[in-house]
Amino acid sequence: MAFSKMVKPDSSELIHLTVLRTERLSPHWIRVTLGGGEIEKFRPMGFDQWFRLFLPIGGDAGLDRVPAKANKMFGYLKFLRIPDGERPVMRNYSVRAYRAATMQAGAEIDVDFVLHGSAADGTAGPASRWAETCQPGEHVLIIDEGLTFNPQRGTDRVVLVGDETALPAIASICASLPDEAAGTAIIEVPSEADALDFARPSGVELVWIVRPHDAAPGAQALETLERTALPDAPFHAYAAGEQALASGVRKHLVGVRGVDKNAVSFCGYWKIGAASPASKTAREAAAEPLA
Repeated sequence: MAFSKMVKPDSSELIHLTVLRTERLSPHWIRVTLGGGEIEKFRPMGFDQWFRLFLPIGGDAGLDRVPAKANKMFGYLKFLRIPDGERPVMRNYSVRAYRAATMQAGAEIDVDFVLHGSAADGTAGPASRWAETCQPGEHVLIIDEGLTFNPQRGTDRVVLVGDETALPAIASICASLPDEAAGTAIIEVPSEADALDFARPSGVELVWIVRPHDAAPGAQALETLERTALPDAPFHAYAAGEQALASGVRKHLVGVRGVDKNAVSFCGYWKIGAASPASKTAREAAAEPLA
């Protein structure tokens, strides 16, 4: 049975949020907690829910000019007409965790940023620099994009593969699985300190791979999958991270291991050598069926 490549959200409207706090998790990870604003408009879906995040690199005036459908072609063209220096930076991120409102506090969304370079010495990219330097009260915008991990493909048995950029998504998927779920999660990270443990069903084995400095991102994770025993019964496979890893996992499972292509969810978040994460067009192209 074929399933849709992605599960769309109920609404894709612009949502205004505020930075509540930040927390350094490891040398290459920082968590930014968002809330306030229009948080009541956000509808949590669990699993690997992702969104467009607009960062006020040029101040709040740029945020005010973001068109309502900036994640669609014509809206994106309007977005690009915002002058340089004022135009917000747009990136794709996963919901690491969502906490509903209580009597004591409003709803919150945790977003984990992989840090590349350093804001202090000027080597960080714009999103990393913002995550390192943002302060409570700063405004951002998000547009919900839904799920790549389609639960209709199964939640009882899983094989999850990713690099460090997929860690928030895989952790959130595991938090959404039923307690009796079983399978394997293979995650490649740049250092042992970046192997951030997370809650998961007891039947899901977690395999950390620390990437050697001279290895291409994702290569070790793919090699580990190639020698990993797969569940005997049907399972849902999920791969995300560097584009070659995501597509390589799918090609290996479908072309070599004989897994039904409709049982595989995958998404290339970024590409080695590219200045920014893969665009929506690139993400969708990577999800097309194998020839």
